[in-house]
Amino acid sequence: MLLAGGLALLTLATGCGAGSDESKVSSSTKVTAAPSAGVVAPAKVEVIAGLIGCKVKIRTDADELREGVCHGKDGDFLITTFPEERFKLTWLDAASIYGGKYLVGTRWVVSAPEALLKKFRPELGGNIQQL
Repeated sequence: MLLAGGLALLTLATGCGAGSDESKVSSSTKVTAAPSAGVVAPAKVEVIAGLIGCKVKIRTDADELREGVCHGKDGDFLITTFPEERFKLTWLDAASIYGGKYLVGTRWVVSAPEALLKKFRPELGGNIQQL
């Protein structure tokens, strides 16, 4: 009886983790070969901005995303966060028509010049993606 219960839980656990939202990203998206940084930033615009030393100004506060603008000495950039991973994937798919490189984490994206993305990655984690 205990074995049957354990197998049922194992089946449920593996069944729930079989699909990944990350696999739904457009096939034109390329991820850097570098391994992910050991840090994972939380999906909140103000916290991400604080981790990279910027005072953010929120420009979009909607149900499906929040976006803040940072003006730094090294340049301007955007931090976009999402309440669910699926909104991020939709955003990345739409952004792919513009191309460019983005630092992408769990439920967040940073849009900045590549040099800044490389600078932010050790603090935030994520992967630099070419869309």
